[in-house]
Amino acid sequence: MVPHPFVLWLRSFKPSPLSVSRREIWLSCLGAGLGLLGTEWISHLSLGEANPWFIAPMGASAVLLFAVPASPLAQPWSIVGGNLVSALIGVLCAHTLGYGGLGAGAAGALAIGAMFALRCLHPPGGAVALTAVVGGPAIAELGYSYALWPVAANSVLLLAVALLFNNLTRRRYPHQPAPQPHPHRTADPLPSQRAGFSKEDLHAALVAQGELLDITEQDLEEILTRAQLQASRRKFGEVLCRDIMSRDVISIGPRDSVDEAWTRLERHKVKALPVMDPEDGTLVGIVSLHDFFMAQAAPDPRRMPAMSTARYVADIMTRRVRTARPEQPMVDLVGLFSDGGLHHMPVVDEQYRVVGMITQSDVVAALFKTGSQH
Repeated sequence: MVPHPFVLWLRSFKPSPLSVSRREIWLSCLGAGLGLLGTEWISHLSLGEANPWFIAPMGASAVLLFAVPASPLAQPWSIVGGNLVSALIGVLCAHTLGYGGLGAGAAGALAIGAMFALRCLHPPGGAVALTAVVGGPAIAELGYSYALWPVAANSVLLLAVALLFNNLTRRRYPHQPAPQPHPHRTADPLPSQRAGFSKEDLHAALVAQGELLDITEQDLEEILTRAQLQASRRKFGEVLCRDIMSRDVISIGPRDSVDEAWTRLERHKVKALPVMDPEDGTLVGIVSLHDFFMAQAAPDPRRMPAMSTARYVADIMTRRVRTARPEQPMVDLVGLFSDGGLHHMPVVDEQYRVVGMITQSDVVAALFKTGSQH
């Protein structure tokens, strides 16, 4: 039975659950406290007993800078530009429309419009503009200098503390989308971005929404991509690496000759050989077709790279190897193969001995077979 629209409307008042860790909650509280304490202390040292030297809207700014530092409303230009322009508009409205309700209402409305126009929307800016009108004689005496001191000074000081605290606690601030390196360095989107929705689709959907959302398009795209990956984990999570890996692995030793490694690659029609220690069978590296050429770079970038003159596999092999475990879900490797530029991955046991090999073809075949069964 569908609830009555009035019941649905009442349900909208129920607070939504917060998907935030306890660590973030504690950091938000600690950061806001330190930020306000530090800003007040520096302002007090600079101004002494001058009044006012610290304004209440900074508390609202602290909530944004330390509790939701990823918000577009909490970025450096938002706090400095938003508070500064709001203060100037507040003083202007107070001088032209008076210190009553008309001046206060106009200050808030015009401050919002200006922040939208200058792309520095910062909710505490509304309080800054209102304070310029109803803050009392001490604020009124400051005139336009109120915009610089205390508003701009408080904003810059609080921002400085936020930059220090958020970066020391490994938060990305100023917030930027997580970098996604492109292994091929081309203009094409990463393989995972070519299927499903595109950036243009996301932008069009947000424009159609017509309302300002407190999240950037890049962050929203990242969240949706992670949701798709999570859905894939749920769908393909039962397929493990041991189910799709090749078990009869063609390998090579570090003291074997480069010629022997090339011969095995050609004979078995494979593109990479795990390099195993002959004594205990542990993985010590990997050698691929690429390594035969990269070991000796051509001095002239216009010439083709020459074949390596190294004698042993140990001289050309890649020592840092990405590996998988037999019990690891196959879907964990999809991103590494699609966007990470990997073509093959050794599967190792607890003793780091090679027990299998997975290639892009293995993953594609497993996805196709599993997908056709659902």
